[in-house]
Amino acid sequence: MHIVCVIKFVPDVDNFSYNYETHTISRNDSQMLINPDDACALGFALKMKKKDPQSFIEVVSMAPSSITSQLENILRVGFDKATLISDSLYAGSDTYVTSKILSKYLDKIDYDCILSGTHSIDGDTSHVPSQIAQCLNLDHLNSIYQIEEDTFNNSSAVVTVENEKSSITYEIGLPAVLSLSRESSYRLPYVRYKNLNLDVSDKLNIISNKDLCFSAEEVGLKGSLTKVKNTHVKTYETRDKKIVASDDNGVEVVYNFLKDKGFI
Repeated sequence: MHIVCVIKFVPDVDNFSYNYETHTISRNDSQMLINPDDACALGFALKMKKKDPQSFIEVVSMAPSSITSQLENILRVGFDKATLISDSLYAGSDTYVTSKILSKYLDKIDYDCILSGTHSIDGDTSHVPSQIAQCLNLDHLNSIYQIEEDTFNNSSAVVTVENEKSSITYEIGLPAVLSLSRESSYRLPYVRYKNLNLDVSDKLNIISNKDLCFSAEEVGLKGSLTKVKNTHVKTYETRDKKIVASDDNGVEVVYNFLKDKGFI
């Protein structure tokens, strides 16, 4: 299979710079991290590659050139190729323009499946994966909690989508855009010590607007019609934890919980 992981690098929420005139995050001046949901997509893709070493996984990101070293570390974990889309002309692009830029590159390459995260911690709109799917005329599912590994192939996938009220299993034809949530069990491993200085420059592909050929009016702040009214830092609440004994009362509590969630 040829799997493409579209990922985003997000500012450290405790250390970022915000431009209040343009209502955009100054990404060049902020410490950037892999978006947590996107890291889950990378973790699943790597798990599939371990099961089938012949599969090819490309990581695609639109970001400032300052994240090059982080992309190199992703390659050192075991991915086959990384493509960085970076151009000063793209600075300030809203989600729709970002989706158009990413889709123009994706439309030029072959793939069996596009993986991404569902949410990003610096915006939380969930627009980009669905807009990429629309631009490429692909089906899309988000909030994916699990992908059945044995059924994942170049023609279809069986996935479980979970929210607070229900858990639903779908079979979806591929190619499609599958967006995972951070609640999934897939995790991106760290670079092994022996690979910390591994030369991966031959696997890194950097492209700019010279390759994609957008006009200045189509991208960046000029091409972005979204207007930000207000901003705030999102906080995440710790989920309640309940400990029960292994007795009849505990069994009843677990049973009622599963019944309320729709598992029974």
